[in-house]
Amino acid sequence: MRIFPIGRLRGTGIGFGLPAILLLLAFFVVPVALLLARSVTEPQLGWQNYAALLGSSTYAKVFFNTFFVAGVVTAITVLIAFPVAWALVIMPKGWSAVVFAVILLSMWTNLLARTYAWMVLLQQTGLINRMLMSTGLIDRPLQLTNNLVGVTIGMVYIMLPFMILPLMGVLKKIDPAILQAAALCGATKWQALRRVLLPLATPGIASGALMVFVMSLGYFVTPSLLGGASNMMLAELIAQQVQSLVNWGMGGAAAFVLLVVTLALYAVQLRFFDRGEAR
Repeated sequence: MRIFPIGRLRGTGIGFGLPAILLLLAFFVVPVALLLARSVTEPQLGWQNYAALLGSSTYAKVFFNTFFVAGVVTAITVLIAFPVAWALVIMPKGWSAVVFAVILLSMWTNLLARTYAWMVLLQQTGLINRMLMSTGLIDRPLQLTNNLVGVTIGMVYIMLPFMILPLMGVLKKIDPAILQAAALCGATKWQALRRVLLPLATPGIASGALMVFVMSLGYFVTPSLLGGASNMMLAELIAQQVQSLVNWGMGGAAAFVLLVVTLALYAVQLRFFDRGEAR
């Protein structure tokens, strides 16, 4: 007796995807279900963990830090990544390959090493403060670590490749003749950028922004090293609750809230951008 009617599923195409579906169930759906169960059963049955999480001013500050930093990092990343991606598309192939390799190299470098490097650069006796003081822009060192400024700077650097790559994929598909046609029709460079290039690049901007924002929400290493204890973000809260306080209920509730926000953002992206791209 066959437990799974694989022969019948082959005709529908589901049989080919069955191993992936089983892996997804085993390594994602089941762990998430267990996490959700612990969030409503520990220390006792009920919604007390979610009530404490959403009703406490302490946890509200953690949520604010998380979403504020993720939003600022996403906005700055888009502003920096768009001209970089466009330059990579239009520059000669040799130079483009070199710059692209440098970007990939920075992305492949160990995350902990990059974060420690930023700790050295941003400290009060670090290179950035010394450069600002030597140019006369400041007369005393700025506090760039143990606050959200340092977290934002470090995360923008780390997230840039994840914004540049999807943008390049979209910008490469844009025919340069479209911009030439806009110029022939009398459009200035700013008008061609605003009314031609940006609308065509919107799917890439949306995909990259969603990826950067979601990854920023769950980042742990950079905020914990550059942010300090008083600027905790959601991933640090989850780690603290599970590792230090062994409070799986609260940790599970925080993780589940993060998952729900992520899925909601993905649904919005599918609703407003993927359909537009399909049309």
